[in-house]
Amino acid sequence: MKYLEERNIGFDVGLTKVPLVCQSCLFDLTVGDAFARPDKEMGYEVCVNAEKFNYQDGNFGAGTGATVGKISGMERCMKSGIGSYALQIGELKVGAVVAVNSLGDIYNYETGEKVAGLISDDKKTFLSTDEVLYKNYSARENKFIENGNTTLAVVLTNAAFKKSNLCKIADMAHDGYARSIKPVHTTADGDSIYAVSLGNLIADQDIVGTLVAQVVSEAILRAVYSAESDYGYVSAKDLEK
Repeated sequence: MKYLEERNIGFDVGLTKVPLVCQSCLFDLTVGDAFARPDKEMGYEVCVNAEKFNYQDGNFGAGTGATVGKISGMERCMKSGIGSYALQIGELKVGAVVAVNSLGDIYNYETGEKVAGLISDDKKTFLSTDEVLYKNYSARENKFIENGNTTLAVVLTNAAFKKSNLCKIADMAHDGYARSIKPVHTTADGDSIYAVSLGNLIADQDIVGTLVAQVVSEAILRAVYSAESDYGYVSAKDLEK
């Protein structure tokens, strides 16, 4: 907020412009120090560094503590990260950044192949989260407390849209989650997607919504394949070796 205020960016209330900042937190308290907290200075530094474009896929930013496939606890999950993908059709540009931190397993949306998620004790072979889930259909009050999950995404376009249009585009972007994460949108997941308009190009809402679902799925794959093994959790690239 300080960074934006210094640059006179925000909602104009007459006397000043109030910077309105929305945010989501990724649940990774089971990784590293559960009591480490970001502060105001770190937030400001992130904004300054963003001017230099220092973004990286993998174990960076929100991807540092991201994991997937946690239905059987942290002992059987795999390391994930943050990923990005973008495409352009004519003048239309669409992109996505996804921090993949899911209860479910991750699949290649084009081939159906599982690429990360629940693994066996030997950390060499995959198990099925769906099959584990189906073995016990008894109601459980709070599955989230056993293994916190929060898959977060931002989809961006240079097309001009109002808030109502962006809400629909964000809704369509969730199809990218559904194609790539299984199971998805459970009560143990904090799945969220933000849609942002960054330009003035006139484009069809449905076309953009269809494209963002694709780039979200691609970004999920980038997040998984860019992640490095860490904190005792094996990554997809190391599982294949």
